[in-house]
Amino acid sequence: MPRPLPFSLRAPIPVLAAALLLAAGCGDTSEARPGTAERAERAQPSIVEVAQVAGQFSTLLRAAEAAGLAVTLAEDGPFTVFAPTDGAFAELPDGTLEGLLDDPEALGQILLYHVVPGTYTVADLREESELETVQGESLQLAVTPDGLTVNGTYLLTADIRASNGIVHVITSVLTP
Repeated sequence: MPRPLPFSLRAPIPVLAAALLLAAGCGDTSEARPGTAERAERAQPSIVEVAQVAGQFSTLLRAAEAAGLAVTLAEDGPFTVFAPTDGAFAELPDGTLEGLLDDPEALGQILLYHVVPGTYTVADLREESELETVQGESLQLAVTPDGLTVNGTYLLTADIRASNGIVHVITSVLTP
């Protein structure tokens, strides 16, 4: 398996831009007027909006829509989402994605396998060996000399905050 790039070189520009925009809005609210923190949280983009801004999740967004999960990922939560890039979906065997798009129930099970209830940062994930997904099965976590893996897949970009959770970018589609 190829060795992952250093963290600073792995993050695609759109994802970094989204993360910087999110971080810019997260100032110290300890001296703010009452209600300011609540307004700031509502102004923060949802998981779906983060994916839209990043520009590398069009397949994931299309799949979430086809499986009827887009509204849940936009409104409910909090969730930790291990989001496969468009390139990850392109690596699936020929016909697999099309077959899944034609089978919303199976597609939903695969997508829900990428979602964990609650918010887990990389620091939190490093303390866990497995997490139960919304789909019902577990993801295996491991800390290696090269970084954190989820079912053997390295995180490409981590800790992208959203109003209803957190997103970690991965380069493989996880299967239950």
